[in-house]
Amino acid sequence: MKKVEIMKSKLLLFTIFLTLGSTLFANDGWMTDYKAALEKAKKENKKVLLNFSGSDWCGWCIKLDSEVFDTQVFKDYAKDNLILVFVDFPRAKPQAEELKKQNEQLAAAYRVSAFPTIVIAEVSGQPIKYTGYQSGGPEKYVEHIKQILNK
Repeated sequence: MKKVEIMKSKLLLFTIFLTLGSTLFANDGWMTDYKAALEKAKKENKKVLLNFSGSDWCGWCIKLDSEVFDTQVFKDYAKDNLILVFVDFPRAKPQAEELKKQNEQLAAAYRVSAFPTIVIAEVSGQPIKYTGYQSGGPEKYVEHIKQILNK
């Protein structure tokens, strides 16, 4: 009986660890609460970048994260200009039901059917432009975003 209790405890800890690990992305400047992100964007007068991702299975999403979003060049630009929203659709990582529901609603509202999809939006949530992976690294990607925002 004790072995079962120990296994349940280990499983619970593992699940908590995985859940916290999936929110680490959000803690690096990325938010997962859409409404809170829009409120923050309004307060700070910044545009919103929504990253629709399959973080644990989508190769292009993983590539975009490592080549652009995880770089200091992008982080520095985003910190001053964008509110970042991570809208994730993992296959293996656990995710709170409320977050899953929000993300599904966002995908439907923004008509997202492929990953990665990046939406640059107004503080109201109104999309300005849809984009995705761009080759060339973080400098080129930041320039791409600047061009979108300057139109």
